[in-house]
Amino acid sequence: MSLGNPIGKDTIHLVVDMQRLFAETTAWHVPGMDRILPPILALARAHPGETLFTRFVTPRRPEDAVGRWRDYYRRWEEMTLSRMDPQMLDLVPALVGLARVGSILDKHSHGGFDEPGFAAAIDRRKASTLVVTGVETDVCVLATVFAATDRGYRAVVVADAVTSSSATGHVAALTGVFQRLDQQIEIATAAEVLAAWPAAPSSL
Repeated sequence: MSLGNPIGKDTIHLVVDMQRLFAETTAWHVPGMDRILPPILALARAHPGETLFTRFVTPRRPEDAVGRWRDYYRRWEEMTLSRMDPQMLDLVPALVGLARVGSILDKHSHGGFDEPGFAAAIDRRKASTLVVTGVETDVCVLATVFAATDRGYRAVVVADAVTSSSATGHVAALTGVFQRLDQQIEIATAAEVLAAWPAAPSSL
């Protein structure tokens, strides 16, 4: 794991779906979120103005979804908003205080770039590089990273700041899938990213 080029000022730290519905005891619980939280916090605190947070928002009822998402939410109906406390969509408590106004991007799909507000929020910041952390490595992180490469972004996946409920899927994404696109996707540790992307004086 290493970075081929420095990380410039035109960089966004994108924290994917670090929400209560994945952190707490639910049907979608993702073990290991407590382990990846410290490196995510380190990156977010070093670059608070360049950090955006995504939230995976479920429909009220399966019938409110489209296409095969309806079948998906019939399977996971307990995670719809008619059955689940809406506060479970919130970021985990440790990240709430770091989320600035306009920094939380809601999405209704794995990747999120199909949401107009999602893509616009990144475009407004004129970013060319996305540093990606969060959950799940082989689902929403994977979808986000692939959508980012389709749009020409350089993606840096922070290996010690992503995790999944599937250990096999997590390893496969990191060691197999992402490495196939080595001209567009890089894998690094949080320490390597912080060394290559020092905090601006105003962020200290």
